[in-house]
Order: sequence, then structure tokens, then C-alpha cells
Amino acid sequence: MISRIWHGWTTPANADAYEALLKSEIFVGINNRQIDGYQGIHLLRRNVEDEVEFVTVMWFDSLDAVRIFAGEDYEVAVVPPKARAILAHFDARSQHYEVEAEWMVKGDR
Repeated sequence: MISRIWHGWTTPANADAYEALLKSEIFVGINNRQIDGYQGIHLLRRNVEDEVEFVTVMWFDSLDAVRIFAGEDYEVAVVPPKARAILAHFDARSQHYEVEAEWMVKGDR
């Protein structure tokens, strides 16, 4: 399993609009591509001084699946024009990690 991690920052005034764009268009568009080996995405958000940071964590079966999503230079960030218009700045490249373990607590403790 491969985890693709990317960071973007926007102003507090634009944060809700950016989150809505991700949820209503960008994530839906990624899902609709039906990429073999794409497992899903998590969205993280936090306030940092005078900005709002967003982190996306995407899950893929392999780097080949990442290449289907992002292209041959798979580390390049995939940031659609609508998102670029709202973001103040963002990572130009994504980081990729092999998932070595997963430990989730489910149910009552």
C-alpha cells in the first residue's frame, strides 16, 4: 500500500470554500476516474497562525496506480485550476510512503 501526502494552505476567508470544492468536485472527480488500485482519500485541516493548512492523504495499492492518477512524474502535485485559484500556496510535489503497518482500534475498549 502506498500513501500519497500533499499539503496546501489558504486564508481563513477561503478555507470553507476550498474544503467545499474538494468534497463536492475534486474528490468526486478522482473517484469517478475509477483508477484501478486507488483506495480512497483523507482530508485533514488545521488553523496555523494566519492560514489554514489542508493535508490530503491518498491511498493506492502501488506506485503504478499512483502513476495512473498523477502521470509518469508521479510526485508532481495534481492541483486543478479551481483549487489553485483559492490556495495561497501549496506543495509542488507530493510525498509517497510505503505503508508498513496499520493499527486501528474498533469497537468498545
